[in-house]
Amino acid sequence: MNAVPPGGTIGILGGGQLGRMLALAAARLGLKTHIYSPETDAPAFQVSSARTCASFDDKSALEAFAAACDAVTFEFENVPTRTVDIISASRPVFPSAATLAITQDRLQEKGFVAKLDLGTAPFWNIESSYDARNAFANIGAPSVLKTRRMGYDGKGQMKISAAEDAVRGFKDFGSVPCILEGFVDFAFEASVVAARGIDGAFAAYDPPENVHRDHILRRSIVPSRLTEAQADEAKAIAKKIADALDYVGVLAVELFVTKDALLVNEIAPRVHNSGHWTIEACVVSQFEQHIRAVAGWPLGDPARHSDAVMDNLIGAEADDWRGLAAGGGGLHLYGKSESRPGRKMGHVTYLRPKSA
Repeated sequence: MNAVPPGGTIGILGGGQLGRMLALAAARLGLKTHIYSPETDAPAFQVSSARTCASFDDKSALEAFAAACDAVTFEFENVPTRTVDIISASRPVFPSAATLAITQDRLQEKGFVAKLDLGTAPFWNIESSYDARNAFANIGAPSVLKTRRMGYDGKGQMKISAAEDAVRGFKDFGSVPCILEGFVDFAFEASVVAARGIDGAFAAYDPPENVHRDHILRRSIVPSRLTEAQADEAKAIAKKIADALDYVGVLAVELFVTKDALLVNEIAPRVHNSGHWTIEACVVSQFEQHIRAVAGWPLGDPARHSDAVMDNLIGAEADDWRGLAAGGGGLHLYGKSESRPGRKMGHVTYLRPKSA
């Protein structure tokens, strides 16, 4: 495709905080954004050039949306592949529907990664109570039961310590297809946020160390405890995945760091919470990088000029906006109408002079 020039329009499926920050980054480049979301109070609507509020299965609305855009992307991975297929009939969509199909299903994703000879936790498919017992017999305790589709921030997951727990968990999840994964004894968690352009160019940010609380990302720290060799390996893992997917845009690869290896936990085919620090600590943020990629522009330099700590603001934490605004960090509030427990309401990034 030809590059989308300044003044062109990037369509974004989804209107949450990631769509909001993508729209802000596009505006910096002179590009317009058109947000498509089923939610009437979508935060991204507040900063976009145009909006469509309709369901993801509204064919006529999707076709009109596509006609108003030059290229289309999405801010979360649970957009129906049928939605992408409808838009792809007339406009380029990045990442592709094929990528979505792999990353929307944990079993397909794990199998894809394993075929690339990249390390993962042991895993087993579950589609019946018999499968649940068999999976536990092969993987053992402790292990983690997850629904194959949907689920984020710990939703659709439970720790398993006995075969009957696996059976009960499978039924509690509504007997939908699941996956049982062996528990990884990791030293810490990290991620690598990287971009691949239409021309195959690749650029990766320094991998942050990530701290989770109640299955929700609490903090990302750059530089991480990864050695230089491990950081290079993390970037190589992301490149191998991106090339195999013929990926266009920003993706994140979440990693378990053990004493012996880096294991792939999940792939996120989008900009990622653990990359928010790039807004303040890099000349080109992950959001601008994603817009550059899907618009067919050259990728920017991912180098960071500062060390950074990014803290998520969860639930009522964002209510102290006055104190946060006076605290010396880069404050981002997402424009959500109501704070709820476990809901990401914003983030704040603190910078220090670069040490490594």
